[in-house]
Amino acid sequence: MEPASVVDTAEQAVTIVSNKEWWTEIAAKGIKIATIIVLVIIFKFVIKAAIANIFKVRLKSPLRLSERRENTLFRLLNNVSAYVIYFMAILTILSEFGVDIKAILAGAGVVGLAIGFGAQNLVKDIITGFFIIFENQFSVGDYVRIIGFEGTVEEIGLRTTKIKSWTGELHILPNSSITEVTNFSVHNSIAVVDLSIAYEEDIDKAQSIIQEVVKNAKPNYPEMVKEPEVLGVQMLGASEVVIRVTSEVLPMTHFKIARELRKTLKFELEKAGIEIPYPKMVTYHKGNVPKEMDNQ
Repeated sequence: MEPASVVDTAEQAVTIVSNKEWWTEIAAKGIKIATIIVLVIIFKFVIKAAIANIFKVRLKSPLRLSERRENTLFRLLNNVSAYVIYFMAILTILSEFGVDIKAILAGAGVVGLAIGFGAQNLVKDIITGFFIIFENQFSVGDYVRIIGFEGTVEEIGLRTTKIKSWTGELHILPNSSITEVTNFSVHNSIAVVDLSIAYEEDIDKAQSIIQEVVKNAKPNYPEMVKEPEVLGVQMLGASEVVIRVTSEVLPMTHFKIARELRKTLKFELEKAGIEIPYPKMVTYHKGNVPKEMDNQ
């Protein structure tokens, strides 16, 4: 660069810097941007408080959601509102620098349309995920069965859902693939216990003992919603009579209660001398009386 050009450039810079109108314009834009930022912070706080108040009102409603679902929706609405506020603030700040907002919005529409055609599955995942959360189909901590996968819900996102099976595997499912859901954590469960007794035993006596045991079982198990019920003879098997006992319990506690009832009932039946059948083998020896041998 020639010395004359350098001098001209320096003179122009000095002229601009010493221009009061330029400084006034910069100060005015700075004040506007600072005001926008302050308004964004205030508006975000107001929106967050409004959402929190809405959920406080729902606490008193007879139709309130579970705590996990309320927390999920609360975080989701806060995030969505924050994104919208930030987007509007950025557009407003850009307009202060003379950027054509209409052109940006038009370009964003074209880009969004192209992305929509190229990522239809992604859009389906997000839409399905939103409705899973919004409709309370299931929440984190629920035990569910989805398209053959069964386990506890570890995470619900707008794109994927994570399910952990009882053996430790983590299944990550795209939300758009979730077409049918079986939720085991919404309503009370039924614990079912089938007890087998030998044909030679007194059925009425066995049922009486079982009835006495289950009658005293409820105080020992807070998971029981109602007193267990002895339904009676459920099936006549090849070598046993099956008596069924059921009990309504809290969600996902039926496995535990069934195991405990089965253990207690077996102990009481054996104590009363009522035989629980087991496989036996009878052998015949030529010239001898038939001999019964236990196959254990």
